[in-house]
Amino acid sequence: MSFGSFDSICNKTSLPLCSVIGAVNQSASFQRGIVPQCYARSVELANTMIFQIGNAFVHFGGLIIFLIIIFNMRAKYTAIGRIEMLNFMYLMIGLIVSSLIVDCGVAPPSSSTYAYFVSLQIGLASSCCFVLLYNGLLCFQFWEDGTRKSIWILRIITFLWFAVNFIISLITFKHWNTALDFRKTTTLFVFSYIINAIILATYVVSQIILVVFALDSWWPLGAILLGIFFFVAGQILTYVFSMQICSGASHYVDGLFFGSVCNVFTVMMIYKYWDMITTDDLEFSVANVEQVVNEFGNNNNGGIGVLNYDDEKRSSSMFF
Repeated sequence: MSFGSFDSICNKTSLPLCSVIGAVNQSASFQRGIVPQCYARSVELANTMIFQIGNAFVHFGGLIIFLIIIFNMRAKYTAIGRIEMLNFMYLMIGLIVSSLIVDCGVAPPSSSTYAYFVSLQIGLASSCCFVLLYNGLLCFQFWEDGTRKSIWILRIITFLWFAVNFIISLITFKHWNTALDFRKTTTLFVFSYIINAIILATYVVSQIILVVFALDSWWPLGAILLGIFFFVAGQILTYVFSMQICSGASHYVDGLFFGSVCNVFTVMMIYKYWDMITTDDLEFSVANVEQVVNEFGNNNNGGIGVLNYDDEKRSSSMFF
């Protein structure tokens, strides 16, 4: 097995990309796809075959949780990096939707569009890693957050990183280049696994440095350590113990199920960490606005619970 080969991984874990790549020494009669030794059984519902039914429930639960997180983040109007973190959560929503498509058989592995959706999933996962690093560096306030310049730099670089991973994946799966094909996956492995792992490690190290040397409270470090625990546990359960889980669960679930659960908890810890370090940045919450309105009366426009700019300046001047 050469470096960058998915043979060993796909023999243990039923990753979506395993259906569109080939083993290095695969026979000519079965050229495409590496079948794992044990994988979750499919379920037929209303004449429709659904793969990874357990994973589907995890993805739907993750969608609900992420939508609640987005609602809470949008309420923190003055938090540092609010718009940038919202971009991360929007990408996570897209990643879950793409995972639902490829994991549950919405686009079957035998279809011509399956490789495109797997490439989309890999591109979105890589984009999430980069946006997370961007938000981590943003906490050091090297540049102003929330400005048009910051947002467009984030969007452009994220799109470029998504495009690089998407194109490399698609060329590999579709065999459009002699240097990249479904049996020569070293480039795909380096970009989708090694570089993204370096990006995530850089984010973690930067946030630990931020907590230790810049923040007064050490409580956010607990959220970081919990996030690391869930992420590492998810990777181990997915890539190491998937066969044991699949056999022990009688093929109902495999390592992907527990890996997806751990990934959802990891994102929850990322949000919790960001929420803990930006609590003091919220000057005027919705509750404070309502309190000011109750104390000073309605605004000039007759609205209830809403302050215009002049009213906000007058109420702020009484405290400062």
